[in-house]
Amino acid sequence: MLRFGLKQVGRLLLGLLGAALLAACVSAVAGTDHKSLAGRLFERLTLIASLDFGQSAVSARSAWADLAQCLPVTLELVGLGGLLGILIGAPLGFVLSERRAVGPILQFASALPVFCVALGLLWLSRRGLHWSVAAQGASLVLALRSGDLTLIVAALRAVAAPALTVGLAGAYAVQYLLRRAMAAAAHEPYRQGLRALGLGRFEIDGLYLFPQVLGSFFYNLGELVLPLVAAAAVAEWVFDWPGAANLFLKSVALRDWNVVGLTLFFFAALTLGAEFAGAIAARLLAESEVAR
Repeated sequence: MLRFGLKQVGRLLLGLLGAALLAACVSAVAGTDHKSLAGRLFERLTLIASLDFGQSAVSARSAWADLAQCLPVTLELVGLGGLLGILIGAPLGFVLSERRAVGPILQFASALPVFCVALGLLWLSRRGLHWSVAAQGASLVLALRSGDLTLIVAALRAVAAPALTVGLAGAYAVQYLLRRAMAAAAHEPYRQGLRALGLGRFEIDGLYLFPQVLGSFFYNLGELVLPLVAAAAVAEWVFDWPGAANLFLKSVALRDWNVVGLTLFFFAALTLGAEFAGAIAARLLAESEVAR
C-alpha cells in the first residue's frame, strides 16, 4: 500500500506541476511588459511556486481573493450536482447495465448539449414555475444553518435549476462508469466458478461483483468530477451564478489572465485531487476485500 500511495502522490504532484505550468503560460503569454517570453514565464513560475498568482487586472485585488469570494458557490453547486448525479445515475447504471437496447437512447442523451438543458431548465423555472431570482447565488448551506424556512425555500428555488443541470451531467457520467465497470466484471472467470460451487447470482454479485464495481468507480472518480465542473461552468453562465466557473469565463472576456490562470489551476487541482482520493479509496477497498 505504501508503494502504491507514493506512486499516486507522485502522479498528483506531477499533475499539479503541469497545472502550474499552464497557469504560468497563460499569464506569461498575455504579459505586456518588455521582458522576453522566457523571462516572463520564469518569473511567473517563480511566483506560482510560492502560490502567488498575482493581482486581478479588474478588481486590483489578489487573484486568490477574487477566487475565494466565488469558490463556496461553485463547490456547493458541484456538491449538490454530484449528489443528484449519484442518486439518479447509480440506479440507472445498475438497471441498464444488461439492457443493450438503451444504447441509442444513452447516445442521444450524451449528444444533447448541457447548454440546451440549462436553457430548458431556465425557461421552466422562470416562465413555467415563476420562481423569483431574488435569491440567486444564495447559499443553501447557510440557509439550512439559519433554520429560517423562508430563506431555505428561497435558496432551494434559486439553486434547483443550476444544481439539476449539473446533476444530469453527473448522472450520465455515473451511469456510464457503473455500466462500464459491470460490463468488465461480468466476464470475470470467478463468476462461473462460484456458480459451479452452488452460490446464487445475488450472493456472487453482493459479495464479489459489487465491491469490484465500487472499486472501479472510485478509481475513475476524476471522470465524474470533470463533467461536473464543466457543467457547473455552463450552469453558472446561463443562470448568472456568481461562482468560480463564471468568474473564469468573465475573466477570459475581460482578459484578466492572472485570475484565469489561477482558476484553471484550481479546477485542475480539484480533478487531480479527486483522482488521487479515488485511487486510494479503491486500493483500500481492494485490500479489505482480500483480507476478508
